[in-house]
Amino acid sequence: MLKDAFFDVYNKFKLHFYQEIFQRFQNREASLTTVETFCMEAIQALKRPTVNEFAAFMRISTPNAAHKVGNLIRKGYLRKIQSQRDRREYHLEVTQRYMDYYNVSSSYMEKVMGRISERFSQEECSKLEQTLRVVSRELMPEVQLPECDGSSAAIPQHTGPVVN
Repeated sequence: MLKDAFFDVYNKFKLHFYQEIFQRFQNREASLTTVETFCMEAIQALKRPTVNEFAAFMRISTPNAAHKVGNLIRKGYLRKIQSQRDRREYHLEVTQRYMDYYNVSSSYMEKVMGRISERFSQEECSKLEQTLRVVSRELMPEVQLPECDGSSAAIPQHTGPVVN
């Protein structure tokens, strides 16, 4: 069944991530809590949101979001960048420290994608990509993310002052 196959893939990605994170906890390398990890993944996916945008997306209060953001800045996973358009506004940007942490899951995803490219024809890969784009854009309206330009894994370059 399609549902079972989808859940199998989704669960394997999740479980691989958990294995890697727990291994880091065992080695005392991880310093993000589970909730902080969720916050960072949301901030990265939202591509430089403001604290208010992050709070609205996560459906939490702005003070709660500001508290979480402050903790992530203190831990070195996040920074605030002043907007060039509106000097009163600050955007949240992930740091290289977070990208190193995040690569636990993204490197596995890239490995699996490489295996997909080797296993399936170009035509099959294109069809899979097309199907996934339809699922993302049309069938998941509850989760609105900024449009992807294909470089979502890269750290955005900031142009404003960094505020810690």
